[in-house]
Amino acid sequence: MKSFFPHSETTRNITVRVAVSFLPEQSEPARGRWFWAYHIRIENEGPIAVQLMTREWTIADGRGGRNEVQGEGVVGEQPVIEPGEAFDYVSGCPLGTPTGWMEGRYHLVAADGSAFPIAIPRFPLVAPTVAS
Repeated sequence: MKSFFPHSETTRNITVRVAVSFLPEQSEPARGRWFWAYHIRIENEGPIAVQLMTREWTIADGRGGRNEVQGEGVVGEQPVIEPGEAFDYVSGCPLGTPTGWMEGRYHLVAADGSAFPIAIPRFPLVAPTVAS
């Protein structure tokens, strides 16, 4: 499990795991476009249900440029994650450089009404080296 999701961080009994894959078929290096898919698993190891309400991402490219992205839910959902359960989704990220990174936060509301952020670990976006 952990080898499939090499990046993980736990906040208040909620673990966020990330696996990332470079997608050469959706990338066009000659046009300055590289594309990655990332698979996120959010595991509720706590005693009560939580609902993911919003997300915040920082996306950095290899030139140091940063893009801040905020929005409701993930992939069109605001999932409720019961104790002992997990929620998985896959999304993608284009960059104008062959390297970069992403990190962020989800904002959750627990069944008891408390609201809190949880960390999304920083993960690298690195295209394979192309032989010249």
